[in-house]
Amino acid sequence: MTYLQLLLPDFALILCGFMLCRYTALNEGVWKAVESLVYFFLFPVLLLQNILKTPLDLGATSSLVAAAVGMGLVGIALAYALPRMPGLRGLDAREHAASAQIAFRFNGLIGLALVDRLSGAPGVLLMSVIIGFCVPLFNVAAVWPMARTNEHHLGTALLKNPLIVATISGLLLNMAGFHLPDWAAPSVQRVGTAAIPLGLMATGAGLKFGAMRKNQVLSVYLLGTKHVVLPLTAWALAWAMGLSTLQTTVLLAFSALPTSSSAYVLASRMGFDGAYVAGLITLSTLLGVVSLTFALGTLL
Repeated sequence: MTYLQLLLPDFALILCGFMLCRYTALNEGVWKAVESLVYFFLFPVLLLQNILKTPLDLGATSSLVAAAVGMGLVGIALAYALPRMPGLRGLDAREHAASAQIAFRFNGLIGLALVDRLSGAPGVLLMSVIIGFCVPLFNVAAVWPMARTNEHHLGTALLKNPLIVATISGLLLNMAGFHLPDWAAPSVQRVGTAAIPLGLMATGAGLKFGAMRKNQVLSVYLLGTKHVVLPLTAWALAWAMGLSTLQTTVLLAFSALPTSSSAYVLASRMGFDGAYVAGLITLSTLLGVVSLTFALGTLL
């Protein structure tokens, strides 16, 4: 499989957003409105839809879920620990808070497309279960540093965050056995589907190449964690827990995914440096080709 082919559409949409914002009448003011639409409506609907259709069967996949959550906790811990490391005491607190999520968040739609090609329906089911359990944890972990830096009460920040509200609502409805009615499912799916291309184009519109040169130590650390440390951690956990070949394949694919495009929208809407986060997302999308090749071609 050529992983570049899988990631090229995302990168192309980022580039498209950048070009439209810089060289057409669809300027920054237009894309700020698009960010609001994505953040307050499209992404929440996408999260809700994906969680509702995800079978949260922990009993059948407990080892795989434990490995995925454990890997995620390693990424979160490393991202949070960076300002406390020797020689990095002067790290800009706001840029760290906004970009910490780059080290552990993931593009779930790419993950589902990837395992569908690798393993078919059984792989898609396992990836769906991982996503269902990891999305709530990772979303809270992404919001917490920014809420703390803005001196907002975490509970208040979480309750006001549409991504968190959609995640919690989806989990509660899922556990209650709720399913979207057949008449509503197509419309909800179309709304959710619009979130990804618009989110990626908004990321490109917010991209400023000068911002990508800021805080190079922070950038290397977070991207290194995402694309090197997490695949190695996933491989070690798969070996330690004795996962099957299929489970190991899905876990390694999950570990090497590029970061989520919603990271830019979240940082920007919470008042942080969206341009810097957009640059990291762009680099992560490109690095995903390398990390997926490393995880599935070398570690597997």
